Amino acid sequence: MKIRKSLWASFALTSALILGACSDEEQSIKQATADSDETVQAITIENEGMSITYEEAPKKAISINQHVTEVMLALGLEDSMVGTAYLDDQIYPPLQEAYDQVPVLAEQYPSKEQVISTEADFIYGGWASAFNEKNLMSREEMEQLGIGSYLQSSSVKVAPELEDIYTDIRNIAKIFRVEERGETLIEEMNADIEKIKEKVPTVDKPIDVLVFDSGDKDVFTATQNFMNTLVKMAGANNIFGDIEKNWATVSKEDAVERNPEAIIVIDYGSTTAEEKINFLKNDPALSQTPAVQNERFVVLPLSAASEGVRVAEALEIIVKGLYPDSF
Repeated sequence: MKIRKSLWASFALTSALILGACSDEEQSIKQATADSDETVQAITIENEGMSITYEEAPKKAISINQHVTEVMLALGLEDSMVGTAYLDDQIYPPLQEAYDQVPVLAEQYPSKEQVISTEADFIYGGWASAFNEKNLMSREEMEQLGIGSYLQSSSVKVAPELEDIYTDIRNIAKIFRVEERGETLIEEMNADIEKIKEKVPTVDKPIDVLVFDSGDKDVFTATQNFMNTLVKMAGANNIFGDIEKNWATVSKEDAVERNPEAIIVIDYGSTTAEEKINFLKNDPALSQTPAVQNERFVVLPLSAASEGVRVAEALEIIVKGLYPDSF
Protein backbone atom coordinates (compact mmCIF):
# COMPACT_ATOMS: atom_id res chain seq x y z
CA MET A 1 0.00 0.00 0.00
CA LYS A 2 2.85 2.37 0.84
CA ILE A 3 4.51 1.53 -2.44
CA ARG A 4 1.31 2.30 -4.36
CA LYS A 5 0.96 5.62 -2.57
CA SER A 6 4.57 6.43 -3.33
CA LEU A 7 4.20 5.51 -6.99
CA TRP A 8 0.98 7.51 -7.24
CA ALA A 9 2.61 10.55 -5.64
CA SER A 10 5.53 10.25 -8.05
CA PHE A 11 3.18 9.95 -11.01
CA ALA A 12 1.14 12.96 -9.88
CA LEU A 13 4.27 15.07 -9.45
CA THR A 14 5.56 14.06 -12.89
CA SER A 15 2.19 14.80 -14.49
CA ALA A 16 2.05 18.18 -12.81
CA LEU A 17 5.52 19.03 -14.08
CA ILE A 18 4.60 17.94 -17.61
CA LEU A 19 1.32 19.85 -17.56
CA GLY A 20 3.08 22.88 -16.16
CA ALA A 21 5.70 22.71 -18.86
CA CYS A 22 3.01 22.36 -21.54
CA SER A 23 1.10 25.28 -20.10
CA ASP A 24 4.22 27.44 -20.04
CA GLU A 25 5.02 26.44 -23.60
CA GLU A 26 1.45 27.17 -24.72
CA GLN A 27 1.57 30.58 -23.03
CA SER A 28 4.89 31.32 -24.68
CA ILE A 29 3.44 30.40 -28.08
CA LYS A 30 0.40 32.65 -27.49
CA GLN A 31 2.60 35.52 -26.39
CA ALA A 32 4.95 35.02 -29.32
CA THR A 33 1.98 35.00 -31.67
CA ALA A 34 0.57 38.16 -30.11
CA ASP A 35 3.93 39.91 -30.32
CA SER A 36 4.28 38.78 -33.90
CA ASP A 37 0.81 40.07 -34.76
CA GLU A 38 1.64 43.47 -33.28
CA THR A 39 4.77 43.56 -35.38
CA VAL A 40 3.32 42.52 -38.71
CA GLN A 41 -0.14 44.09 -38.59
CA ALA A 42 0.82 47.36 -40.20
CA ILE A 43 -2.07 49.51 -41.41
CA THR A 44 -1.85 51.25 -44.76
CA ILE A 45 -4.37 54.03 -45.41
CA GLU A 46 -5.01 55.72 -48.74
CA ASN A 47 -5.98 59.28 -47.95
CA GLU A 48 -6.29 62.27 -50.27
CA GLY A 49 -3.46 61.34 -52.62
CA MET A 50 -1.17 59.88 -49.99
CA SER A 51 -0.53 56.31 -48.93
CA ILE A 52 0.74 56.10 -45.36
CA THR A 53 1.64 52.95 -43.44
CA TYR A 54 1.25 52.92 -39.68
CA GLU A 55 3.40 50.20 -38.12
CA GLU A 56 1.65 50.73 -34.79
CA ALA A 57 -1.06 52.90 -33.32
CA PRO A 58 0.08 56.51 -32.84
CA LYS A 59 0.87 57.39 -29.23
CA LYS A 60 1.41 61.15 -29.57
CA ALA A 61 -1.35 62.48 -31.79
CA ILE A 62 -2.41 66.06 -32.45
CA SER A 63 -5.85 67.01 -33.76
CA ILE A 64 -6.35 70.26 -35.64
CA ASN A 65 -9.87 71.66 -36.24
CA GLN A 66 -12.75 71.05 -33.89
CA HIS A 67 -14.76 68.44 -35.75
CA VAL A 68 -11.84 66.01 -36.00
CA THR A 69 -10.85 66.68 -32.40
CA GLU A 70 -14.34 65.51 -31.48
CA VAL A 71 -13.95 62.38 -33.62
CA MET A 72 -10.79 61.51 -31.67
CA LEU A 73 -12.47 62.12 -28.32
CA ALA A 74 -15.63 60.23 -29.30
CA LEU A 75 -13.39 57.23 -30.04
CA GLY A 76 -11.86 57.53 -26.56
CA LEU A 77 -8.38 58.42 -27.82
CA GLU A 78 -7.55 61.29 -25.47
CA ASP A 79 -4.78 59.24 -23.81
CA SER A 80 -3.09 58.96 -27.21
CA MET A 81 -3.10 62.74 -27.76
CA VAL A 82 -0.40 65.29 -26.92
CA GLY A 83 -2.24 68.30 -28.25
CA THR A 84 -5.18 69.87 -30.01
CA ALA A 85 -5.89 73.19 -31.70
CA TYR A 86 -8.43 75.42 -33.45
CA LEU A 87 -11.88 75.33 -31.87
CA ASP A 88 -14.75 77.04 -33.69
CA ASP A 89 -16.83 77.30 -30.50
CA GLN A 90 -17.48 75.32 -27.35
CA ILE A 91 -16.50 71.67 -27.42
CA TYR A 92 -19.39 69.19 -27.61
CA PRO A 93 -20.54 68.93 -23.95
CA PRO A 94 -20.41 65.09 -23.69
CA LEU A 95 -16.74 65.29 -24.73
CA GLN A 96 -15.71 68.17 -22.47
CA GLU A 97 -14.17 65.99 -19.75
CA ALA A 98 -12.03 64.12 -22.26
CA TYR A 99 -11.09 67.37 -24.01
CA ASP A 100 -9.85 68.85 -20.74
CA GLN A 101 -7.23 66.09 -20.54
CA VAL A 102 -5.54 67.18 -23.77
CA PRO A 103 -3.15 70.17 -23.95
CA VAL A 104 -4.33 73.03 -26.16
CA LEU A 105 -1.41 74.04 -28.38
CA ALA A 106 -2.95 77.11 -30.00
CA GLU A 107 -6.25 78.95 -30.46
CA GLN A 108 -5.87 78.53 -34.21
CA TYR A 109 -3.13 76.67 -36.09
CA PRO A 110 -0.04 75.75 -34.04
CA SER A 111 3.42 76.58 -35.29
CA LYS A 112 5.78 74.02 -36.75
CA GLU A 113 7.98 74.46 -33.68
CA GLN A 114 5.08 73.79 -31.31
CA VAL A 115 4.26 70.55 -33.11
CA ILE A 116 7.86 69.34 -33.17
CA SER A 117 8.29 70.12 -29.45
CA THR A 118 5.52 67.64 -28.59
CA GLU A 119 7.36 64.84 -30.44
CA ALA A 120 4.07 64.15 -32.21
CA ASP A 121 3.82 61.00 -34.33
CA PHE A 122 0.44 61.75 -35.96
CA ILE A 123 -1.53 64.84 -37.01
CA TYR A 124 -5.23 64.72 -37.86
CA GLY A 125 -6.46 67.74 -39.82
CA GLY A 126 -10.06 68.65 -40.47
CA TRP A 127 -9.59 71.15 -43.28
CA ALA A 128 -7.01 71.23 -46.08
CA SER A 129 -5.68 74.49 -44.62
CA ALA A 130 -4.35 72.49 -41.65
CA PHE A 131 -1.61 71.13 -43.91
CA ASN A 132 -0.84 74.40 -45.63
CA GLU A 133 2.84 75.33 -45.31
CA LYS A 134 1.85 78.87 -44.35
CA ASN A 135 -0.13 77.56 -41.38
CA LEU A 136 1.88 74.53 -40.33
CA MET A 137 3.67 72.31 -42.87
CA SER A 138 2.82 70.02 -45.73
CA ARG A 139 1.98 66.37 -45.22
CA GLU A 140 5.06 65.46 -47.25
CA GLU A 141 7.27 67.37 -44.82
CA MET A 142 5.54 65.69 -41.90
CA GLU A 143 6.26 62.32 -43.44
CA GLN A 144 9.95 63.22 -43.74
CA LEU A 145 9.91 64.06 -40.03
CA GLY A 146 8.35 60.69 -39.21
CA ILE A 147 4.93 62.17 -38.48
CA GLY A 148 1.90 60.36 -39.88
CA SER A 149 -1.09 62.41 -41.00
CA TYR A 150 -4.72 62.16 -42.00
CA LEU A 151 -6.96 64.72 -43.70
CA GLN A 152 -10.72 64.41 -43.17
CA SER A 153 -11.78 63.35 -46.67
CA SER A 154 -15.45 64.17 -46.11
CA SER A 155 -14.46 67.79 -45.38
CA VAL A 156 -12.71 68.35 -48.72
CA LYS A 157 -14.86 66.17 -50.94
CA VAL A 158 -17.53 67.75 -53.14
CA ALA A 159 -21.03 66.48 -52.26
CA PRO A 160 -20.08 64.28 -49.29
CA GLU A 161 -22.66 61.90 -47.90
CA LEU A 162 -23.06 60.50 -44.40
CA GLU A 163 -21.17 57.36 -45.40
CA ASP A 164 -18.12 59.48 -46.23
CA ILE A 165 -17.97 60.66 -42.62
CA TYR A 166 -18.27 57.05 -41.50
CA THR A 167 -15.35 56.13 -43.77
CA ASP A 168 -13.22 58.76 -42.04
CA ILE A 169 -14.24 57.45 -38.62
CA ARG A 170 -13.43 53.89 -39.67
CA ASN A 171 -10.02 54.95 -40.99
CA ILE A 172 -9.09 56.70 -37.76
CA ALA A 173 -10.33 53.70 -35.77
CA LYS A 174 -8.12 51.42 -37.90
CA ILE A 175 -5.07 53.63 -37.49
CA PHE A 176 -5.48 53.57 -33.70
CA ARG A 177 -6.52 49.89 -33.59
CA VAL A 178 -9.92 50.63 -32.05
CA GLU A 179 -12.15 49.31 -34.85
CA GLU A 180 -14.87 48.09 -32.47
CA ARG A 181 -15.18 51.54 -30.94
CA GLY A 182 -15.53 52.97 -34.43
CA GLU A 183 -18.39 50.66 -35.33
CA THR A 184 -20.12 51.35 -32.01
CA LEU A 185 -19.86 55.09 -32.58
CA ILE A 186 -21.29 54.77 -36.09
CA GLU A 187 -24.19 52.64 -34.83
CA GLU A 188 -25.00 55.24 -32.16
CA MET A 189 -24.84 58.07 -34.70
CA ASN A 190 -27.13 56.18 -37.09
CA ALA A 191 -29.68 55.52 -34.38
CA ASP A 192 -29.77 59.19 -33.33
CA ILE A 193 -30.03 60.39 -36.94
CA GLU A 194 -32.92 58.05 -37.73
CA LYS A 195 -34.87 59.39 -34.73
CA ILE A 196 -34.56 62.92 -36.09
CA LYS A 197 -35.41 61.94 -39.66
CA GLU A 198 -38.69 60.52 -38.38
CA LYS A 199 -39.65 64.06 -37.39
CA VAL A 200 -39.31 65.42 -40.93
CA PRO A 201 -42.85 65.99 -42.28
CA THR A 202 -44.00 65.15 -45.77
CA VAL A 203 -44.40 68.37 -47.75
CA ASP A 204 -45.72 69.17 -51.22
CA LYS A 205 -42.77 71.43 -52.01
CA PRO A 206 -39.37 71.49 -50.25
CA ILE A 207 -38.52 74.71 -48.42
CA ASP A 208 -35.94 76.78 -50.33
CA VAL A 209 -33.02 77.50 -48.03
CA LEU A 210 -30.05 79.87 -48.24
CA VAL A 211 -27.03 78.92 -46.14
CA PHE A 212 -25.43 82.19 -45.04
CA ASP A 213 -21.86 81.91 -43.85
CA SER A 214 -20.66 85.48 -44.22
CA GLY A 215 -20.24 88.42 -46.58
CA ASP A 216 -21.35 92.01 -46.92
CA LYS A 217 -20.81 92.87 -50.60
CA ASP A 218 -21.40 89.29 -51.74
CA VAL A 219 -22.64 86.13 -50.03
CA PHE A 220 -20.30 83.31 -49.04
CA THR A 221 -22.48 80.21 -48.96
CA ALA A 222 -22.45 76.42 -48.69
CA THR A 223 -22.97 74.82 -52.07
CA GLN A 224 -22.22 71.08 -52.19
CA ASN A 225 -20.52 70.50 -48.85
CA PHE A 226 -22.05 68.51 -46.00
CA MET A 227 -24.40 71.36 -45.08
CA ASN A 228 -26.08 70.79 -48.42
CA THR A 229 -26.46 67.13 -47.47
CA LEU A 230 -27.95 68.11 -44.10
CA VAL A 231 -30.48 70.40 -45.80
CA LYS A 232 -31.53 67.55 -48.12
CA MET A 233 -31.78 65.15 -45.16
CA ALA A 234 -34.17 67.67 -43.61
CA GLY A 235 -36.35 67.48 -46.72
CA ALA A 236 -35.45 71.00 -47.86
CA ASN A 237 -33.65 72.50 -50.86
CA ASN A 238 -30.35 74.41 -50.76
CA ILE A 239 -30.86 77.16 -53.36
CA PHE A 240 -27.17 77.02 -54.33
CA GLY A 241 -26.88 73.24 -54.19
CA ASP A 242 -26.47 73.16 -57.96
CA ILE A 243 -22.94 74.63 -57.78
CA GLU A 244 -20.35 71.86 -57.91
CA LYS A 245 -18.05 73.19 -55.19
CA ASN A 246 -17.94 72.93 -51.41
CA TRP A 247 -18.29 76.68 -50.91
CA ALA A 248 -18.92 79.57 -53.27
CA THR A 249 -19.22 83.34 -53.29
CA VAL A 250 -22.42 84.44 -55.00
CA SER A 251 -23.95 87.84 -55.65
CA LYS A 252 -26.70 89.23 -53.47
CA GLU A 253 -28.81 89.67 -56.58
CA ASP A 254 -28.55 85.95 -57.34
CA ALA A 255 -29.48 85.10 -53.74
CA VAL A 256 -32.53 87.38 -53.90
CA GLU A 257 -33.58 86.01 -57.30
CA ARG A 258 -33.60 82.44 -55.92
CA ASN A 259 -36.13 83.59 -53.32
CA PRO A 260 -35.07 81.72 -50.14
CA GLU A 261 -37.89 80.98 -47.71
CA ALA A 262 -35.50 80.28 -44.80
CA ILE A 263 -31.89 81.16 -44.04
CA ILE A 264 -29.48 78.94 -42.11
CA VAL A 265 -26.96 81.22 -40.41
CA ILE A 266 -23.62 79.54 -39.72
CA ASP A 267 -22.42 80.49 -36.25
CA TYR A 268 -18.66 80.72 -35.67
CA GLY A 269 -15.82 83.19 -35.38
CA SER A 270 -15.77 86.77 -34.13
CA THR A 271 -18.97 87.82 -35.91
CA THR A 272 -21.91 86.51 -33.89
CA ALA A 273 -25.01 84.91 -35.38
CA GLU A 274 -27.05 87.82 -34.02
CA GLU A 275 -24.83 90.29 -35.89
CA LYS A 276 -25.22 88.30 -39.09
CA ILE A 277 -29.01 88.28 -38.72
CA ASN A 278 -29.05 92.04 -38.11
CA PHE A 279 -27.01 92.48 -41.28
CA LEU A 280 -29.52 90.41 -43.28
CA LYS A 281 -32.43 92.44 -41.88
CA ASN A 282 -30.83 95.76 -42.79
CA ASP A 283 -29.30 94.89 -46.15
CA PRO A 284 -31.31 96.63 -48.94
CA ALA A 285 -31.26 93.52 -51.17
CA LEU A 286 -31.33 90.51 -48.84
CA SER A 287 -33.95 92.05 -46.58
CA GLN A 288 -36.45 91.69 -49.44
CA THR A 289 -36.34 87.88 -49.40
CA PRO A 290 -39.28 85.95 -47.89
CA ALA A 291 -36.87 84.39 -45.38
CA VAL A 292 -35.87 87.75 -43.89
CA GLN A 293 -39.30 89.31 -44.10
CA ASN A 294 -40.76 86.36 -42.21
CA GLU A 295 -37.73 86.25 -39.89
CA ARG A 296 -37.25 82.58 -40.64
CA PHE A 297 -33.68 82.09 -39.42
CA VAL A 298 -32.00 78.89 -38.24
CA VAL A 299 -28.73 79.34 -36.34
CA LEU A 300 -26.39 76.40 -36.86
CA PRO A 301 -22.99 76.14 -35.13
CA LEU A 302 -20.20 75.37 -37.61
CA SER A 303 -18.83 72.75 -35.21
CA ALA A 304 -22.10 70.82 -35.40
CA ALA A 305 -22.52 71.21 -39.15
CA SER A 306 -18.99 70.06 -39.98
CA GLU A 307 -18.19 66.49 -41.01
CA GLY A 308 -17.84 65.01 -37.54
CA VAL A 309 -19.80 63.18 -34.87
CA ARG A 310 -22.56 65.77 -34.37
CA VAL A 311 -24.66 65.04 -37.44
CA ALA A 312 -27.79 64.25 -35.41
CA GLU A 313 -27.45 67.49 -33.45
CA ALA A 314 -27.07 69.55 -36.64
CA LEU A 315 -29.99 67.79 -38.31
CA GLU A 316 -32.20 68.32 -35.26
CA ILE A 317 -31.42 72.07 -35.23
CA ILE A 318 -32.34 72.37 -38.91
CA VAL A 319 -35.50 70.27 -38.65
CA LYS A 320 -36.69 72.16 -35.55
CA GLY A 321 -35.99 75.46 -37.26
CA LEU A 322 -37.77 74.59 -40.48
CA TYR A 323 -40.68 72.62 -38.98
CA PRO A 324 -41.20 73.86 -35.39
CA ASP A 325 -44.53 72.06 -35.14
CA SER A 326 -42.90 68.66 -35.70
CA PHE A 327 -41.36 68.63 -32.22
